Amino acid sequence: MDPLTIGRMASLNQISEQTLRLYDKMNLLKPKTVAGNNYRFYDIKQCAKLDLIQYMKSLGMTLNEIKCHLDKKDMNLIKGILKQREEQIEEEIKELKYKRKAIERTLTSIEIYEAVPPDGTIALEFMRKRYMYCIDSKVNIYDHGIDMYEKVLRDLKTRLISDRLPQTYFCNAGTVLHLKDLLKRNFYSTEVFVFVDKEDVERDLVKEIPSHMYLSIYCDKFENEVPYAKRLLEEIEAKGYTPCGDYLCEAISDIPFTDGKERGMYLRLQVPIKY
Repeated sequence: MDPLTIGRMASLNQISEQTLRLYDKMNLLKPKTVAGNNYRFYDIKQCAKLDLIQYMKSLGMTLNEIKCHLDKKDMNLIKGILKQREEQIEEEIKELKYKRKAIERTLTSIEIYEAVPPDGTIALEFMRKRYMYCIDSKVNIYDHGIDMYEKVLRDLKTRLISDRLPQTYFCNAGTVLHLKDLLKRNFYSTEVFVFVDKEDVERDLVKEIPSHMYLSIYCDKFENEVPYAKRLLEEIEAKGYTPCGDYLCEAISDIPFTDGKERGMYLRLQVPIKY
């Protein structure tokens, strides 16, 4: 068969002439001959080596790794490279799954924000089982304002990183007020949490919140939480309900698209109740 010009070789293999020139420069695939006018000519049999190069590229190997393998012809070398690439791909898949879940949670957050009842609305709601990652900040959040809350969130973020949790969970944080303090109207809370998927977090880092009926009140300002929580307790008494678990202040929407001066939160204050 007649020698192939660089253009013909590129066309037969669905690549660019620039790619073939790069392979030539790297000594990955040299032309069969080079004419005096610097025209490159290839042999059809060189397509086999080109196929191998393109295949190894498709496996995620770099051109330098491919060249090293072709030069040394060491199967253990390529096996090690591919094992390493396999591990990298597994990590990338895991990260993509986390990002997909984060997008789903953000879309849900936006949809909730668009559909929540007006500020101050009290509602009886059934909530499915949830899983919580929680830290103790050692600071009573009710003794301070939004500035301290932001500092506590920095501590939460640091712990998330330390415990190797996906950072995509760092949103819609909340606080816990234990039942014993709730019943005494003692607003003392040092625990801050985020809800997580239990399969992504080690078991000893997760607390299960069982499915239950909750009485909730919706709140659109951080500083209104305590008076709204007291209204919620008054409603529980008026209806003859009995609190049967910890009070949660959950940020169901945490999207700072207001004036940018502080976190834009829409809160759901909730107490599990029994009739």
